[in-house]
Amino acid sequence: MGLKDRIMSLESKPDPTQRALLLGIQHPGTADCETEALLSELEQLANNLGIQVVKRTIVSLRTPQARFLIGSGKAAEIMANAESHGCDVIIVDDDLSPAQQRNWEKELKSIAVIDRQEVILDIFAQRARTREAVLQVSLAYMQYTLPRLKRAWGHLNRQRGGGATQRDAGETQLELDQRLVRKRIARLKRELAQVVKHRAVQRKKRLKVPVPTAALVGYTNAGKSSLLNCLTDADALVADKLFATLDPTTRRLKLPSKQTLLLTDTVGFVRRLPHQLINAFKATLEEAVAADFLIHVLDTSSPDVEQHYQTTIEVLRELNPHFVEGGHGVLTVFNKTDLVSDPLDLQVLRSQHPDACFISTYTKEGIPELMNRFESLLQTQVTPMTLRLPHQRYDLRNLLYECGSIQHEEPDANGIYILALVPHRLCTQFKPFEVDA
Repeated sequence: MGLKDRIMSLESKPDPTQRALLLGIQHPGTADCETEALLSELEQLANNLGIQVVKRTIVSLRTPQARFLIGSGKAAEIMANAESHGCDVIIVDDDLSPAQQRNWEKELKSIAVIDRQEVILDIFAQRARTREAVLQVSLAYMQYTLPRLKRAWGHLNRQRGGGATQRDAGETQLELDQRLVRKRIARLKRELAQVVKHRAVQRKKRLKVPVPTAALVGYTNAGKSSLLNCLTDADALVADKLFATLDPTTRRLKLPSKQTLLLTDTVGFVRRLPHQLINAFKATLEEAVAADFLIHVLDTSSPDVEQHYQTTIEVLRELNPHFVEGGHGVLTVFNKTDLVSDPLDLQVLRSQHPDACFISTYTKEGIPELMNRFESLLQTQVTPMTLRLPHQRYDLRNLLYECGSIQHEEPDANGIYILALVPHRLCTQFKPFEVDA
């Protein structure tokens, strides 16, 4: 099957290999524990693809080398190790240039060599379900593939002989494939531009009926979908996997004050997230950027919870340069407190994040406090008003029930007397009906 057939559908990609050697790269200034944590995370990513990790190796790297990223002697040792363990693939926990990838595979012959980016892209390709997610993953995959097409056609070398202007079938096919991929990238960008335009129209409609919005953001597998289900009785997919959620899910949440809040579950972040994916998923993640406030969910039981916190903050800054850490529009939520065995760990996190909420979606611990925090955040979005609506304007009463909060109402001969919390964007519409308390 040619490359043209392979790239027309994400599902046409070959089955993942089964046995892998993981190669961790420890750069100067990186702690041993951080390198180990990244390698463990890479193993989880590989397992998500059905790949069995049979060997893990860490190499200290002072200066990146042009040929293999690491030194030739160490590379030869890694190759021998992979062959002796019967590996089908070597996965490097760093970015490999297309030339470095080709150099590895030229020496190994029958063993593939991929990097962290390709593993993440393959997982996203497997999990994409909606048309929008497929478009986003396809674009990221094409951008990753374009500079690596020579690797795919490495077996078709330029033939000797012939005139200076003659080229062999391999060279011609490579150029055709490059043109095909560039056209596909251009088409995907056009289609995603339509998605962005459609989302802008939807957002404009929501602003006319301004229900407050909040987006669940955070590291992958932190429990964002579990929290959405817990609060709204939604049926979002929950799985103990990295990147279980790719497609955003939005549900309505009724707060104790009778206010309505729209909660959106978003794709999780990961350390060293490929830039192609950040760019491709901006159409989805801009829903988070446009939300009234963010709910930053963290896995309290993870030993790398602080690194996960910083990763999410960095990605949010990349998406929105004006994002301010610790701003009033961000609520930090530590989930899975029921899985923390040492109470001292919780005490440390509480002291480091005094404004955070600590919850468990499994035991429901901390959920009432979280709802109260939502109420407090929404107070900045509404204005208390005392209204007298005439009987013929019950449409405005219905609007308050949908977008604001009616604290008290009492009908009389002239209409209906209402104490309400009115969203700022609706205040002008209700101003003519305001009366003294």
